[in-house]
Amino acid sequence: MKSYRKELWFNTNSRREFINITPEVEECLRESGIQEGLLLCNAMHITASVFINDDEPGLHRDFERFLEKLAPEKPYSQYDHNGYEDNADAHLKRTIMGREVVVAVTGGKLDLGPWEQIFYGEFDGKRRKRVLVKIIGQ
Repeated sequence: MKSYRKELWFNTNSRREFINITPEVEECLRESGIQEGLLLCNAMHITASVFINDDEPGLHRDFERFLEKLAPEKPYSQYDHNGYEDNADAHLKRTIMGREVVVAVTGGKLDLGPWEQIFYGEFDGKRRKRVLVKIIGQ
């Protein structure tokens, strides 16, 4: 069995952003040479997420509104965590959207559904953060 590991780095221009990282993850798979196996992709920061969904701008705006209703950024004083930082909402948003995805690798390709894409969700951006891609198989 082979194993492959790579870190992808992101630095968003805004506090919250959704980035389609499918092409970067597919490049990792090509680099790995693995044809059959499993791919793990996870955010390595507690205020960011990796998730699978449709790459549709309206849906991304819906995510933003939905998350903001569940865990509004302001007022900062509503959160116990925000004594030293102002990112409690980002921790909650990450919990809702999830930490990682696992995708089957079949025939050297990601075994995704017809509209599925892999996204990096940033909820406390404007600084450098990383995503781990780990692939095991043969």
